[in-house]
Amino acid sequence: MKVVALVSGGKDSCYAMMKCVQYGHQIVALANLMPVDDAVDELDSYMYQTVGHQIIVSYAKCMGIPLFRKRIQGSTRHQKLSYKMTPGDEVEDMYELLKEVKKKIPSIEAVSSGAIASDYQRLRVESVCSRLGLVSLAYLWKQDQSMLLQEMIDNGILAITVKVAAMGLNPEKHLGKDISFLYSYLHKLKELYGINVCGEGGEYETLTLDCPLFVHARIVLEEFQVILHSSDSIAPVGILHPLAFHLETKAESVSVGGCDKMNDLRHENTGLVYEVQAENSEGCMDAKESVADVTVLTKAADDGLQISTKKEDLAFSISCWLGASESSGLQDDLKGVLRKIEAELSGHNLDWRNVLYVHLYISDMNEFAVANDTYVKFITQEKCPSGVPSRSTVELPLPHVGLGKAYIEVLVTKNEEKRVLHVQSISCWAPSCIGPYSQATFHKNVLYMAGQLGLYPPTMTLTKGGAVAELELALQNSEAVAKSFNCSISTSSVLLVVYCSESIPSSERGKIQDKLEAFLKQIKSSSTKEGKLSKVLDHLSLYVLVPDLPKRALVEVKPLLYNVDDAETITEGKSLTRMGNQSFQHEGWHDTCINRCIVNGTICALVMSVTNETAVRLCSEFLSANRKSEDIQNLISERQMDRISRFCVYLLDKILAENSFFWEEIVSLRVYYPVSLHIPLDALSLLFKNALEELAEMHRQPIFNIIPVLGAGSSTTMDDLITCELFAQRT
Repeated sequence: MKVVALVSGGKDSCYAMMKCVQYGHQIVALANLMPVDDAVDELDSYMYQTVGHQIIVSYAKCMGIPLFRKRIQGSTRHQKLSYKMTPGDEVEDMYELLKEVKKKIPSIEAVSSGAIASDYQRLRVESVCSRLGLVSLAYLWKQDQSMLLQEMIDNGILAITVKVAAMGLNPEKHLGKDISFLYSYLHKLKELYGINVCGEGGEYETLTLDCPLFVHARIVLEEFQVILHSSDSIAPVGILHPLAFHLETKAESVSVGGCDKMNDLRHENTGLVYEVQAENSEGCMDAKESVADVTVLTKAADDGLQISTKKEDLAFSISCWLGASESSGLQDDLKGVLRKIEAELSGHNLDWRNVLYVHLYISDMNEFAVANDTYVKFITQEKCPSGVPSRSTVELPLPHVGLGKAYIEVLVTKNEEKRVLHVQSISCWAPSCIGPYSQATFHKNVLYMAGQLGLYPPTMTLTKGGAVAELELALQNSEAVAKSFNCSISTSSVLLVVYCSESIPSSERGKIQDKLEAFLKQIKSSSTKEGKLSKVLDHLSLYVLVPDLPKRALVEVKPLLYNVDDAETITEGKSLTRMGNQSFQHEGWHDTCINRCIVNGTICALVMSVTNETAVRLCSEFLSANRKSEDIQNLISERQMDRISRFCVYLLDKILAENSFFWEEIVSLRVYYPVSLHIPLDALSLLFKNALEELAEMHRQPIFNIIPVLGAGSSTTMDDLITCELFAQRT
């Protein structure tokens, strides 16, 4: 991509440019924000470094590309973490600057920034990029600061300190010093006082005088003045004010650190500097267009939609789908489904901001772009100020069971106290979510993570090497997201759902399960050695075979984690006495059908498998054990499935009762069944509904969703007749 780089003069923004080039992008322009008054060194800004701004003008000549600059007119008016367009805010200056760059160079696709740990700055850059249709590149995001500082030094960043404001840093002694000279001392201060060695806490700021991207010249600082802003005896604050500098020309053939692409880059305005003037209008009324779109899309819902809800409880689920007879294509089907969900939410005095998670099921992954375009008409960042819900998307064989092109399941809460991680910048940390869905949503100690693919974060491309390689990278990405919430998929996982594409050869499927267990064991072992391991959950694994996944991926991992408090006990709870289902008497083999993850009094997760062997035992008068698996599936009728569904409800109820959980506390219950059973979804849904209504102590119908798949199970054979996935939480 062609990139405009936000530069402050600091080491971070310069090294971020180098990483862009490393990953195949082209820096075609620079953008800088500076004070209105040239004599002012520093502004009271949460967003911009301005110390050393007098020298930034030289970057255009050093790199041989145009520099666009704008004077900062605004101030910090919108102080909440997530930014929304606010007239007079300093972020709007960045918008105007980048808008002008895009106008002058229409081929620009992305913006580079040097954010390392500041969500405040990252979210504002992402907001501006979203409004301008640009991609945010933040290759330093979430990187280890000690390693990052060493990388900068090793890769030829020559940067000096221009501001110090931390215990142990003295303006007279440490201003104007090269970061390589201060490297050891900064680490000593980290040990003594816990400072950020890259200066992310405002401990110091730098000015880059040379780096491999400066192919034409380097900056030589001749004279400077130390200005003391605060003489605090513990942490004095001082800045470096440049008085004289010049450029030292380099040979044209210079090529360092893989950045020779810069030598080939030519632009008709190479090396020129443009000052962008302030506009009278605020300029960013893109939202008006989207509001008009939504008004059209929220008309009365289509007939034929079906819905299951749990209205009275704190958390509940809504699932909607169309019958095949009402289907008129994915776009219209998805609009109809989303309209109905929106209306249902409104009926509970709720809206999209109350949605924690979205399962988006479509009938053809070739239409993924169409689905996304429709989705963003309804679920937007403007409608979800506290964060857009996390999402997973898979293709399901919907037409095989009499459904239309789209099927959506949403998890809703009346309690808006959620924490959402939505990183839209492309970085080395984890795959970005460029669009209205988040990496993860944290609510009531449960982390609902978006479906993770085996994407290489810096390039957002699928890793090569097949399903096992994709799974390993997807798990690494999941672990990176989990760490942002002080969790680990090896110790905090309640349930790991692994969607497997039918494109995976049968011979490879067993290796997926082996890799999953080995990966979790490795992380757990590493955590034990580092002394980080306290509580460990006995996670459940569920494998689901589907026709296709986004980007033609072979696997997609969907983790559900629980942040265990040290005070909690991970044991099974005390048994409740319930009437239960009298149609079945407990037998020893029943226990082999179900796996569980229990946190006493708080969490109950179950995965139940009805295998062919189980079906034979339950329906022995109809089925014979010596029949082949495919024969059994063909012989299962609605009559036999009625008994199987009742058995599922009986056994789930038994385990819930043994651990002191009630059906009213169920957050989700999914019933996966292979379309090879040739049972319409409506028919199977009715069977489970009838079975649930038989529970004597039930006061209301529990929510459940029937999911048609190619196969599912607790192992990668994925040959269950029925697989139930239950998650309950006591809030």
